[in-house]
Order: sequence, then structure tokens, then C-alpha cells
Amino acid sequence: MTIEDQLVAAQTAAMKDGDRATLSVIRQIRSEVSVAKSAPGFTGDVDDELFLSTISTYVKRMGKSKTEYEALGERGREQAEKLAFEIEYLSTYLPTKLDEAATRALVAQAIQDLGATDPKMTGQVIGRVMKSGEEVDGGLVARLVKEELNK
Repeated sequence: MTIEDQLVAAQTAAMKDGDRATLSVIRQIRSEVSVAKSAPGFTGDVDDELFLSTISTYVKRMGKSKTEYEALGERGREQAEKLAFEIEYLSTYLPTKLDEAATRALVAQAIQDLGATDPKMTGQVIGRVMKSGEEVDGGLVARLVKEELNK
């Protein structure tokens, strides 16, 4: 079953159940996919790859917005909670990323393989980790590499 099929089924269930939050986030993703496929220069297919890319981009964007709403304190609490739900719901469609401990081990291995000791090699180490074939959080990788090379 494709991601699109899963979303359609979830949307139908959300309509029947009166689940407005789920319905809203699914409609938003379907809208984002429509915008992506009608963008100038888009020549691909509407497939799982497009949905994964769109969901991933949306989750990153909403994660940043959630942080900003949380910084507002009580005034931003309701919106931050809404975004937290959206992020959690959509994350079920994304590949699981390595946790911090596993990412730290991957970074340590890349540093050892490259013989990196100088902070000037940060880019090379990050590149090695990102090309490892593992699903990792780029921001986390960058932070860990900087920590290790700046010791």
C-alpha cells in the first residue's frame, strides 16, 4: 500500500470519526504534494518518494515553528501542541532515524576512518556520515562532529 493510499484511508477514517486534527494534517500534506507536483520543472511521478520528501520537509518546517511557539510560553502553547501532534502523526510515515547514541558511534567511526583531528575536517566527517546509508538527523550529526573535533 502506497503512502498516498494510506493517507486516503486515514483521511476517510478521520472523517468518519470526526477527528479534525488528523483530517487537517492529512489535507495539509495532500495540498503540499499538489503544490510540489505543479511546481515548474517537476517531471517526476506522484509516488512514495514525493510523499516522503514532502512529509519530511513539512515536519522539519513545523519543528522549527513549534520551537518558536514554545518560546512564546503560554501564548504559543496551543499552537505548539497542534504542531507537536502533526509532527508525531507524520513521523509514522518517515523512516526511523538513528538515536543520538547510535549517531555518536557513527560519527566516532567516521572520525577514526578519516583520521580527523582538526576542526577544519568537519565538512569531510559530516559528509562521510551523511553518505553512510543510515537514516540520520543532519543537525544532530553536525553538532556531534563539532563537539568531537573541538575537544
